[in-house]
Parts: sequence; structure tokens; C-alpha cells
Amino acid sequence: MRYLLDTHVWVWSLLEPDRLPRRVVQALEKPGNELWLSPISVWELVMLVERGRIVLDGDVGAWVDEALQRAPLKEAPLTLEVALETHRVRLEHRDPADRFLVATARVFDLTLVTADARLIEVKDLSVLAAR
Repeated sequence: MRYLLDTHVWVWSLLEPDRLPRRVVQALEKPGNELWLSPISVWELVMLVERGRIVLDGDVGAWVDEALQRAPLKEAPLTLEVALETHRVRLEHRDPADRFLVATARVFDLTLVTADARLIEVKDLSVLAAR
């Protein structure tokens, strides 16, 4: 399987792994499964740190570098095709990061791992619910 981690799932997997259901942890740790991360998730993390909603030890850039060394992920490129796919993403909320994550999952045929109920219900999206 090929999984795109939603921002909170990525952060939880590193800082609060107990928040993830056992079946999700098993899927993420299963050999052969690919784990992907969008640059949008790194941007979201930066925003959360700047707003004081997440506190990290040290600089956010250094934290991300260390996190990616501890748990290597494939980078899901932010392409023109992804940007255009956001036009077809229909969400009940206006979060642009979520639109990019859904578009990325669709374009690269990835399963989005999320605990966000609003994303779990999105049509035409493969989801692994982290609830």
C-alpha cells in the first residue's frame, strides 16, 4: 500500500504515537508499504509552531530534518497536476491544506491516513481512518 500521511498523523506518529490506533500503526510499520508526506504538511507544521499550537524542541527546520531521518518518507511533489486537481476537490470546509492533500492523494493514487472526519467522508478518495 501507498499511504499519504495527513499532517496530524505524521506529527502524532513522532510525538504521540499512542494517539494512533493499533491497526494504523501496523499499516505504517508494515514492510513494503510506502509512506508519503506532502510539503503542505511541513508548511502546516510551520504554521502550527508559529501560532504556538505545537511546541517543538528547537528550530522547526531542524526538527523536520531529524524527523525525516528517524522515519524516512517519500516526498509527494507539489505539481501542476496536483494544483489543478484542487479545483475538483469538493470539501464542506475551506481549508486549502486539506484540498492539497486530497488532490495529492488522488493524483499519485495514495491512501490518505487521517483522523479528520471531514476527510474520511470525501468521495473518490482512498482513506485509512486513524480513529
